[in-house]
Amino acid sequence: MNIAIVGTGYVGLVTGTCFAETGACVTCIDTNVEKINSLKKGIIPIYEPGLEDMVQRNVKAGRLSFSTSLEECLDKVSIVFSAVGTPPNEDGSADLQYVLEVARTIGATMTKYVLVVTKSTVPVGTAKKVKAVIEEEQRKRGVNIEFDVASNPEFLKEGNAINDFMTPDRVVVGVESEKAKELMSRLYRPFLLNNFRVIFMDIPSAEMTKYAANSMLATRISFMNDIANLCELVGADVNMVRSGIGSDTRIGRKFLYPGCGYGGSCFPKDVKALIKTAEEHGYTMRVLKMVEEVNEAQKDILFRKLSAYYQGDLKGKTIAMWGLAFKPETDDMREAPALVLIQKLLEAGCQVRAYDPAAMEEAKRRVGDSVYYARDMYDALLDADALLMVTEWKEFRLPAWGVIKKTMNRPVIFDGRNIYDMQELTEQGITYHCIGK
Repeated sequence: MNIAIVGTGYVGLVTGTCFAETGACVTCIDTNVEKINSLKKGIIPIYEPGLEDMVQRNVKAGRLSFSTSLEECLDKVSIVFSAVGTPPNEDGSADLQYVLEVARTIGATMTKYVLVVTKSTVPVGTAKKVKAVIEEEQRKRGVNIEFDVASNPEFLKEGNAINDFMTPDRVVVGVESEKAKELMSRLYRPFLLNNFRVIFMDIPSAEMTKYAANSMLATRISFMNDIANLCELVGADVNMVRSGIGSDTRIGRKFLYPGCGYGGSCFPKDVKALIKTAEEHGYTMRVLKMVEEVNEAQKDILFRKLSAYYQGDLKGKTIAMWGLAFKPETDDMREAPALVLIQKLLEAGCQVRAYDPAAMEEAKRRVGDSVYYARDMYDALLDADALLMVTEWKEFRLPAWGVIKKTMNRPVIFDGRNIYDMQELTEQGITYHCIGK
């Protein structure tokens, strides 16, 4: 099967590469000439474990190619996936200009049937807008060529995207015709053979499912952060509480980890977009508004703890930061708690020494030279008055405590992900603060 993926960002590149891995012939398209030229050379613009090898393997096999022109390949494909960006507008709504531009190109160029599938995260009702744009472009040309639209939201976790795609919990597909369902069934047949669930539904339900899923996960995170903050006030241990409620099969253990807030390209944007969608329909998402409020407050909890420790006198202090990306196994810093912390620290007159295994270049792009970018995790600690543990990369989990004590000016750790043991650090002579204990 020949398919096109428009957009070579995180979702588009992973989707196209994984479909090629299952045997489809895939053309990934992007208007960014420099990015396409880099991809043709095997240079991957994002950090995602295993993706580079898979791209190079499928390019070599002839199943994966890259282009800057959708028009040139439209007659050769039966399915076009739209995986372009949908950044938030100032009011929190999703910006659909790129999604609708893809639709315009298809309507103005198509000469035969094509199934247009939205892969981007888009508000409910977007498929209707895509369909209307394609029909309008056809009317301008004086043609009436059959086509279908569908919704196939992605559920990829950054850092584990390939495994998520190849062995999914479920695949959600919204269709409105039997022809579209048959095409999508053929495309996903390799997954059906492995007994993975492909769930067909109507298009509005598929569009809503993506937002509802991410909003539920964000809600669990903010709920646990709220519980953790109360645990500190009443003398409870949030880790014990998490274990207690997580063993209830109705609740489960996933996404019950307290910390210094969520970030990334999905949760913040999707929560805002769902709140905005509700407002446009005269409804208020009261729970989600509080989810967002709790999360924004949680992003500076480490700063508040640090400030309280030094009784508000942070001017001239050297603060080390381990982790800049919003989560491990990615270089993504969109909405990352680290950005809030850096801003607060600099405003307080601190010197910041930061290290992240993958996100250093991204941090330089976002923050510039306002912080010191350490060579490694221990270089970040040199003469530091405190360490903020922000992103739970594996290499941070078993540090050399003796080196930490010798390197830091004062051995005090503020653990924003609760990965260390308080008793162990106390025995090592290190002052330790965490979340919810």
